[in-house]
This record gives sequence, structure tokens and C-alpha cells, in this order.
Amino acid sequence: ERVEHLVGDRARWVMLGTFHGFCARVLRQYGHLIGVDPRFVIYDDGDQMGAVKSAMDQLDISPKHFSPRAILSTISRAKSLNIGPTEFTDSVESYFEEVVARVYPVYQQTLRRRQALDFDDLLTTALRLLYESPEALAALRNRYHYVLVDEYQDTNRIQYLLVKELAAEHRNICVVGDPDQSIYGWRAADIRNILTFKEDFPDAVEIHLEENYRSTPEILSAADGVIRENVQRIDRKLRTSNRAGEKIVLRECFDEAQEARYVVEEIQRLTERGQCTGSDIAVLYRTNWQSRPIEEALIRASIPYQLIGGVRFYERKEIKDALALLRLIANPDDFAAFQRVVAEYPLGAGIGAKTLSDLEGWARSHDLGSGAALDAVGDAGGPALASRAVKLLIGMRERVGSLRELEPTMPLSELFDRAIEETGYAGYFTAGDDEAMARWENLQQLRANLERFDDEAPEERLAIFLTEVALVSDADTIEEVREKVTLITLHAVKGLEFPVIFLTGVEEGLIPHQRSITENPAMLEEERRLFYVGITRAKERLYISHAFRRSRFGGVEPSAPSSFLSSIPASSLAAGSRSHEPARATTRKLLVPDAIPAPASIRVVAGQRVFHVKFGDGIVTSATDRGGDQEITVEFKRYGEKRLIGSLANLTIDQE
Repeated sequence: ERVEHLVGDRARWVMLGTFHGFCARVLRQYGHLIGVDPRFVIYDDGDQMGAVKSAMDQLDISPKHFSPRAILSTISRAKSLNIGPTEFTDSVESYFEEVVARVYPVYQQTLRRRQALDFDDLLTTALRLLYESPEALAALRNRYHYVLVDEYQDTNRIQYLLVKELAAEHRNICVVGDPDQSIYGWRAADIRNILTFKEDFPDAVEIHLEENYRSTPEILSAADGVIRENVQRIDRKLRTSNRAGEKIVLRECFDEAQEARYVVEEIQRLTERGQCTGSDIAVLYRTNWQSRPIEEALIRASIPYQLIGGVRFYERKEIKDALALLRLIANPDDFAAFQRVVAEYPLGAGIGAKTLSDLEGWARSHDLGSGAALDAVGDAGGPALASRAVKLLIGMRERVGSLRELEPTMPLSELFDRAIEETGYAGYFTAGDDEAMARWENLQQLRANLERFDDEAPEERLAIFLTEVALVSDADTIEEVREKVTLITLHAVKGLEFPVIFLTGVEEGLIPHQRSITENPAMLEEERRLFYVGITRAKERLYISHAFRRSRFGGVEPSAPSSFLSSIPASSLAAGSRSHEPARATTRKLLVPDAIPAPASIRVVAGQRVFHVKFGDGIVTSATDRGGDQEITVEFKRYGEKRLIGSLANLTIDQE
């Protein structure tokens, strides 16, 4: 509508849309010139996952050993870098990449048979069209004399090459972008596209947009102090005509629970005084697993909220799986929990839908619960089931029953460890990819929550915990309220703005992420840009918090304030905000030794030779302490690099 208002009826000739939409249109019209059927279908994420799983099935690669999501992500990143199956095969550096190299060509063959293109193919195939068809290239250059690109700092290599080819003849090109907001390197966005733009178009005019209409001078001063530490940027100085506002509040809390309470109490104070409404407020964090204590604190305070770009904590698959097992331990007649354990746990493998239906039917006909029906399996007069099903059900009954016997005498956190280990569920998270690690961290957040109930009466604590979880989950669905606080990750908040921002978990290892500290200076600069983006989402008020200790990786570990905080000018901070000491200094000595230990495991150091029952011989390349546990990276001879949790890895140190 705005374009039509600017140029009138000629707007119908303007091609306005995303890169993917533009490429799809071009391929419908000209794709036949390189053998692309114009009737092609576009595969969405679900379709792509199905095609990857089909390729893995053809190659006899188990999704239990290699994550289809991780394989698809690796293929997508390769395509974004214009790397096809052959080039990818020639550059593999680990066993996982060898697996991807096998899946990649079969995945592409699957798409071709189905006359389908995935989203990355739209870009790569359109670029191939420009390279291989002079007719199509001439037609498109003749039609589009002017090329305009927004958010240019987020373009990847393929998009850069497309723009370069289209604009090469007429050289009428305008790109708009902010290199200080380039935060999607993990998605193959390349900041060099905007930083080196004038190398491709040396006669381009560079215009700096430095007037900020959103934030107060205090917030802009903080943002400028942070981003000036980066080397890969275009130097500029943001300014604003907005009047002076509130100073930035920097708060250290003892742990994530106190941090969540602090955020909620401040939200209540602001809203009760009429200084803002719930919808004016956003709580930001680095990763989704950090949302759990904040969600629970908001629910306890009856403050409605919405979770953007993620699934509510208790709705996440791994959390529902773990809760199903705990429910079944607490109540053997919980058939819904029994069904989920059968479907999602290794100990339920081989128990089919017919067996479950027959078992439930027998229980119903005898007016018994599913627990009693399971107890009757194998008995004369019990459910009539196939011998294999009987054997599997008896094994499951005995395993869950042994856990049930432990429940009155064992702390819930330890029972949880035993439960997911003995049922085989923990084995799902040893793949070492980012998705597996994120899901494992969510489970450790659930474990940390279980610890709060260890002081309850032994015979009641599991029931009390499950009751609270049920009430917390139910509170999510009570009513639709407009004035909701927004919970969102730093990556997802880009492009949004809020009068009030709470930026939580600003600690070393989170912001910046641990990998950026140890692996790559360019990654560290992107982390600083991410922090900059978080700061500049705030219009009027900004609260930054960090914790002295935080529950991670199955334990509690000390946290250091982010190194980025030292770049914020003191003049932008509220009085007292510079103090990083908790209110009671003595609590440091008293509470750090109480870190919750993970299940017993060997301790390893970099350089040691180790053996793993599945992956064989390998060498430890790094070992990082994580609250009594270790995050271990091992380079295996046959399987390449794997990231493992020490307590789950079952490594043996080679003494030779």
C-alpha cells in the first residue's frame, strides 16, 4: 500500500517480496530453461523433515543415532553457502559430516522425484538459472532496472550473488542494513556482504542513518559503549532528540529463582503504579531453557504472559515425556502416562497400538485400572496378548516398579536421574548436536525444579510436585488476556520494540555464549551485536540482570557477570548498579559447596585417550566443568567429533 501511494498505478509492475518469493516466481516463469518443471511444489519444514527421514531410511541410518533435524540443518547451511552434495562430500571433517554427505544426495534425489524444491533450493536454483541461462538473465535484467534490498546485513552468500547478478548491468542498487544488528551468522548470514558492499559497487553513495527515534539517551549511550568494542563494523554515532529518561538498572541476583522474583516484583511495581501495562514489557534471555523460572514466577503472581518463538516450558516434548514417567511412578493406573512412556521411551519399543488397545479393553471389561491390568499380564486369566508383547510388558512393569519402590526413600532429583537413565531415555541426548544439548538442558531445568521438593515429606513430595506442575500448566489455558508480558529470546526480538525491557542472564557463557569465548573471535563480535540488539529494543526503561550462580547441566555452578557489561558507561547506570556483590557476601562461601552433583562419573582432561562402548576409541579435545558434571568433546577415530555429558557418556580412560 505504501509503494502504491508513492508511485501510483505503476506499483503493479513493482516486484515486492522476499528473496524466496521472488525466486519462486522467477522459477515458475523461466525454470523450464534449466529443466525445472514449473509445477514444482515448495516443501515446508515438515515436508523437508519427512524427506530427510525417507533418505535416512533408504540408507539404513537410524534417527536414534543421528538427529534428522541436525542433518537437515547441516544440509541447509551447506546450500546457503552454495555447497552442493559433491562439494560437501569433498570437505567432510567428522563422522557426522560423513553421514550428512551420504544423506544429502539421496535427499536431493527424493525432492527431484517428487518435483519439489525446499526453501534453500528456491535460492540456489534461481542462481543456477542466472548462471546457466543467458536468456533468463537478459530477460530479468531488462525487466528489473532497479534493485532495492532491506535488512541487507542478514543476507547469505546465495542472496548476495543473486543481487550482484541482477544489478550488474544497470548498477542501480540500493541496500539498507545495520551491520551492528547482524546476529544470524549461525543461519549463514554473512556480515561481509554489507561491510564490503563498496568493493563490488565502488561508486555507491553511503548514507549513515544515525537519528534514533526509539530510545532514550541513556539507553543509546549504553548501546554505543557496547558496540564500539567491535572491529567488524562501520563507525557511526547514534543520536536522539528524545528527552533524558530513566537510568539503566543493573542488578545481580543470587540465582535464577531470585532473578525471576526480582523481575516479577519490578513488573508488579511498574504496572500497579500505572507506569506501564503488561503488553509494554518484554523479558529477554539468550536461550529458551532460561524461561522456566521466569514462567513459574509469573504464573505464581497471576501475571499473564506470552512466549514468543518457543514452546512453553511444560509443553516441550522432553518435559512432557519426563513428567509422564514421573506420573506413572506415582500412579500405575495413569493410562495416558503409560501410553506416552510406551511411545517415547526405549523400554516401550515393540509394544504396539494393538497391544495397548487389548490391555485397556481387558482392564475396562474387568473394571480395573491399567496398573492392575499390567500386573495381570502373564497370569492365567490375564490379558490375552502375544508372547512377545507379554515379555516386553513384564520387563516394563518390573523396571517402573523398581523405580516406584525407590520413590519414598530417594530425593526426587536422584529418582529423576535414575529414572531417565534406567529407562534408556537419557541415551537420546548423547548425539552431541545443538538440539540434543538444548533438550538435555531443559531436562536439567526440570531436575532443578524437582530439588525444591526434596524437603517435603517423602511419601508426599512426588504427588505435591506433580500437583503444582498440573496447576502451573493449567494456568496457561485459563483465559485470553490482552495485556500480556512478552517472553522472548534475544534472536527472536530483533525488529521489535517495547517501552520496558528486562534483559536477563547477562553472564559469561550465556551472553557471550561459551563457544564464542573459546572458539572464534568473529563469533564473539556477533554475541556483542546480539547484546546490542537486546539493549536497543528498549524505548524507556532497561533492566539488566545476572545471577551469582545458575542451575545448568544437572548442577549448580557459579556465574560471572558478562564481560560486555564493563563497556556500559557509568553515566548511563542507576546509582549502585555497578556493584556485582550479592547482598550477603558470606553466602558465597556457604552455598557454593552445596552445588548439586551429577551422577557419579569419571573426570577427564584434554588429551586423554578414552573408550566409548558405541563410538570406540577417541581422544578428549576439551572438557569443561559444568556444576559437578563435565561437557566433554571427543574426537573418535571412526565417528569423528562428539559432544558428551560426562555423567552419561560412560567413558573408560585408556591407561596405556
